[in-house]
Amino acid sequence: MAWYKQWFGEEYLELYAHRDEGEAERHVDFVESLFRGRPRAILDLACGAGRHTAALRRRGYRALGVDLSLVLLAQPPPLPRVAGDMRRLPFAEHAFDWVLNFFTSFGYFETERENFQVLAEIARVLPLGGRCLLDLMNLDATLAGLKEYEQREDGERRVEIRRWWDAQQRRVNKRIRIVVAGREARTFLESVRCYTLDEVTMGLRWAGLEVEATFGSFAGEAYGRDSERLILVGRRVH
Repeated sequence: MAWYKQWFGEEYLELYAHRDEGEAERHVDFVESLFRGRPRAILDLACGAGRHTAALRRRGYRALGVDLSLVLLAQPPPLPRVAGDMRRLPFAEHAFDWVLNFFTSFGYFETERENFQVLAEIARVLPLGGRCLLDLMNLDATLAGLKEYEQREDGERRVEIRRWWDAQQRRVNKRIRIVVAGREARTFLESVRCYTLDEVTMGLRWAGLEVEATFGSFAGEAYGRDSERLILVGRRVH
């Protein structure tokens, strides 16, 4: 079974509990500073438990989340969220004016065709002039700071994380082992294809999306080799 069908459950929520509503609000602040006007509808692509969907709706936007994980979609509060695969979005053409993709949820799939199909689907559900945002890890900074082994302990729960770079497949991998007293240890994998700015720009253009701006963080810093993130802002041009 593909790693992303196994990992995004209760254990994932516990590991990334520090990703909170405050962070989501700051991300939406950033989007509002870039995308002027009032969109008809916004798609929170790979919405997870819905932090960004909730932040958008608190501001009065008509926002909808989509994710593959039923566990994450079932998390409170109740929000407009649907189950769906990024490669085959269950929406009509031109349904959204903005598509927002946060927290490195691009590059999950095994082949370039599958990953670029996600970009084609983003373009399909946008009208001409529609906007998108992709929030990716910055490969250079990620490799420079890659911590090969990490252990966290919280009461009776121990989490062991091993990370490695597969240069041939161009993927950053993370193996997570969770040990809880009295239970059998569980092991999960994360594996993300890391793209350079040029590669993502090429894929977006292939899909009909033109890159308008790049940033290195949600504070609006310029993108560079040492940037925390690779954030791309695009527009559908054909």
